[in-house]
Amino acid sequence: MCQFCFSRASAWSRRGFLAVAGAAAAESALAQVDVGKSSRAAGLVPAEEIEAASAQQYSQMLAEARQKGALAPENNASLQKLRAIAAREIPAGLRFNDRARNWRWEVNLIGSSDVNAFCMPGGKIAVFTGLLEKLKLTEDEAAMVIGHEMGHALREHARARVAKEQGTGVAVSVLSQILGLGQLGQMGLGIGAQLISLKWSRGDETEADLVGLEIGARAGYNPDAAVSLWEKMGQLQGGNGGPAWMSTHPSGPERLQRLRDNIPKVRGLYQQAIAHR
Repeated sequence: MCQFCFSRASAWSRRGFLAVAGAAAAESALAQVDVGKSSRAAGLVPAEEIEAASAQQYSQMLAEARQKGALAPENNASLQKLRAIAAREIPAGLRFNDRARNWRWEVNLIGSSDVNAFCMPGGKIAVFTGLLEKLKLTEDEAAMVIGHEMGHALREHARARVAKEQGTGVAVSVLSQILGLGQLGQMGLGIGAQLISLKWSRGDETEADLVGLEIGARAGYNPDAAVSLWEKMGQLQGGNGGPAWMSTHPSGPERLQRLRDNIPKVRGLYQQAIAHR
């Protein structure tokens, strides 16, 4: 699913973020959900190359959104809420990828009727207003969306997929093609599904679900919202073929049951988090 810039003064301070991140790292590094080891295929492609390509394409997308007047301004209320959610969830996610503490995280809100959100390699997050408005997301549900998309980036699913499909020596143009980002100018913002044409495997989706569930709980967001989020997505999917986001993030009874089965594993983390607010 899937504007805040960690490098901007308007975002939280880098010093403050690192302090929170340090506190998170001091906790037990063991995840409560079982996602296993990251794909070995990811190691075949340099992370820096993937992240540099993502940053380039993300910047291009933002520039075009700004030209079209679709980039939410700094004082946008929904944007500020998304930034606040990210500020709490990013430190909670570092246990799943230690390299992520060096990413230049960004979250941007783009005005579009598309039901879509994503997190590119290196922590580049975008949320479309259609996702917030059509699903009428609560704060907890929005946190589950962001946590889920962060899960894809933290587990380096795109990097592994590129490695499996292209082998070593992947170039910026190759990543652009796989992510569907190379022709943003021609696509325009009205077809957000093509921002990420990469369809995640069932295993990728399971990992992102569970990682997002734990990240949200550790950040103080109710894990039950993961179930209500996907129930809403399933209802929306029932009409007109469903939103574009569902082509890469399919819903179903198995997904809902898996989330219900794992919520007890993270409920204690959620209760601990809200007790220390």
